Amino acid sequence: MSFSDEPIVSIRNANIFQDHATVLSEITFDIGKGEFLYLVGRTGSGKSSLLKTLYGDLPLRLGDIKVVGYDIRGIKSSDVPYLRRKIGIIFQDFELFYDRSVAENLYFVMKATGWKEKSKMKSRLAEVLMRVGLGSVSSKMPHQLSGGEQQRVVIARALINEPQILFADEPTGNLDPEVSDGIMKLFLEINKSGTSVVMATHNHHLLQKFPARVIKCEGGKIKDSTKENFELTGLF
Repeated sequence: MSFSDEPIVSIRNANIFQDHATVLSEITFDIGKGEFLYLVGRTGSGKSSLLKTLYGDLPLRLGDIKVVGYDIRGIKSSDVPYLRRKIGIIFQDFELFYDRSVAENLYFVMKATGWKEKSKMKSRLAEVLMRVGLGSVSSKMPHQLSGGEQQRVVIARALINEPQILFADEPTGNLDPEVSDGIMKLFLEINKSGTSVVMATHNHHLLQKFPARVIKCEGGKIKDSTKENFELTGLF
């Protein structure tokens, strides 16, 4: 699909740290508005640390990164919630509240991000659950849902504030192949509506079945499939 020349993420000569160790050095690349991007590499290669830096969970000490207009280097803790209203974050282990219903899980995010009018909250809840194919589960508890359904709830939660970009860290890692394909198709539908998607994955099958641009983390550096040819085998 086509996407805007103006990047939604701009990374320039950035060093990515995990604790005090440098995991990626002097990386530079852009992510376009409406783009779908895979982030691949061996365990410990820096994929998750890069994602955490992009959404403000790890500090950026060297280099420059801009995400949806926010300068990540030196971002104030008080500005991080505003950044996260413009992005969606999806985790492998769901991170749902298992003592609350699906609706209560989503309402929690709405309240935390400034929603106040109950009628608008109820309408948005119904809208995002329908979008992810879960229109009838709002009153259910997470443990009553399958793994694939729980991941769809997580995606619905990430879509609450109509994010400009989704960051997904191994979103299909705990799911079987058929369910993973369904989740992947949902991501592609979201992407076609104009939302950028950055997905860290070990799933070689998904890259083959749903090809897109690939950034490979390896040896403290990154390689970009749009600029060079490389084999993905042996990286997972």
